[in-house]
Amino acid sequence: MVRTQILLSPAQLRALKIRAAREGRSMADMVREGVDLLLASDEREHLKRQSLDAAGRFRSGSPDLGTAHDAHLGDAFKP
Repeated sequence: MVRTQILLSPAQLRALKIRAAREGRSMADMVREGVDLLLASDEREHLKRQSLDAAGRFRSGSPDLGTAHDAHLGDAFKP
């Protein structure tokens, strides 16, 4: 771990202290969790953008793929 320093508003500090006490956790642990959630959200947004950018770029050769996708997946994954 690397020690760092952050500034919180009085309201943020009060709410964080209350929640940390209620959950029996340290404020530092809760801040780390918040940072992890923020970074995971950024990664999900990046993947979402990549997926949307890929939409419509490929041809399947099946004219009914949009309506019969379950059947096509079932055929593709038959043992």
